[in-house]
Amino acid sequence: MAHVEFDEAVPLEAGVEVAIVGAGAAGLVAALAAAEAGAEPLVIERDPIPRGSTALSAGLIPAAGTRWQRELGVDDSPARFAADIAHKAEGLVEPALVAHVSQGSGLAIEWLAQSYALPFSLVHDFDYPGHSARRMHGLPSRSGAELVDRLRAAVEARSIPILTSTHVTTLIAAPDRRVRGLILRRPDGGEERIGCKALVLACNGYGGNRELVARHISELADALYFGHPGNQGDAALWGSALGAALEDMSGHQGHGSVAHPHGILITWATMMEGGIQVNVWGRRFSDETQGYSEQAAIVLAQPERLAFSIFDARIAQVARQFDDFRNAESHGAVMVTDAVEELAALIKVPGGALAETFADIERCRRARARDAFGRDWGGTAALTPPLHAVKVTGALFHTQGGVAVDTNARALRPDGTCLPNLFAAGGAARGVSGPKASGYLSGNGLLTAVTLGRAAGRTAAELVPGCR
Repeated sequence: MAHVEFDEAVPLEAGVEVAIVGAGAAGLVAALAAAEAGAEPLVIERDPIPRGSTALSAGLIPAAGTRWQRELGVDDSPARFAADIAHKAEGLVEPALVAHVSQGSGLAIEWLAQSYALPFSLVHDFDYPGHSARRMHGLPSRSGAELVDRLRAAVEARSIPILTSTHVTTLIAAPDRRVRGLILRRPDGGEERIGCKALVLACNGYGGNRELVARHISELADALYFGHPGNQGDAALWGSALGAALEDMSGHQGHGSVAHPHGILITWATMMEGGIQVNVWGRRFSDETQGYSEQAAIVLAQPERLAFSIFDARIAQVARQFDDFRNAESHGAVMVTDAVEELAALIKVPGGALAETFADIERCRRARARDAFGRDWGGTAALTPPLHAVKVTGALFHTQGGVAVDTNARALRPDGTCLPNLFAAGGAARGVSGPKASGYLSGNGLLTAVTLGRAAGRTAAELVPGCR
């Protein structure tokens, strides 16, 4: 359990300028930014190889006003992006933070592309729920694993040390809440105490802590957890012990389309391009385009806590740009057949009900009308054989609440003042999704990881004598 030891005199064995806990996107970006500002950062990672929640994601970063958008004629702006974030979260977000990450998103990925040769491109062939413009940027494989690997390579190229297989168990703080250092535990059980000028918490949220999930997100207490098991809430526990405010702890990203029992993410492009979800009775149960995060609890409320995502070959071709989807196909998670009645038999749902479901959406499509769930079928292409289906369940991906921060990623007390030298970014910090699952706009996790990670590294470096 994460612990804070208040001791102004305890001896420390070594010292670093900026200590960064966590080697996901937020921590690695913070390290690059701190080094550019003249500091000497140290990244500390519990796992043998940096992966974390970033590697489990699609690796897509939403950004507005980028050169990739301009090249494809996409009209977008930070203000429009900020409006989308606020609308999805029903206004239950901190306006200054939303404005900062919206403005900083394009600057951050342009910086990563120019300075570290990350080959971003725009996802231009389908829309994500809640985004009024196409602004999702990713690397060639469209995978978070590639993103974290390229960031790690950039960190290593700058000779920034990454201590792997090293678990931070305790923070050492002075009575004024200034972090003096950390206690590290090695795989052999040995411990080391190191000092630091500034500390950046980039160790994600608490999705792997069942007790905290049950307390803050009760509707997903028994859901499949699709995040990194190391996300035990250390940042929130440390931050709270040091006097930081915790905000939006009920906020989270779920996903209503994880292949079962394979445990492989099925991209929501399958729904946004015209696919549907039915339950074991062969009936639809929601507007699938409202958002994949809130769909997690909706799917889990269905009989057997399961659903079937159904789409066609055209949509499958769009989905194949993602490694996860190709992986699902190779593992037999994607079932294919030529007719609705054959599909019903294949997925073991009532044939009459499934046929009626298809007839209903076709009537709505032809009438360019909304269905009973409010989904607009105007301009949607018909589903045509061969039909594809994946048995799915809902899952918790990562939490969106955490340590309250300002636009420089400084940890804030409940009264709004800053703690002396504590920073938080990514899943460790309060995000921009508000307190509800429905507030999660696609890409919000990596959005705050890269923008607040960059801010944390830069500002933490300012606490180091001699840095700009």
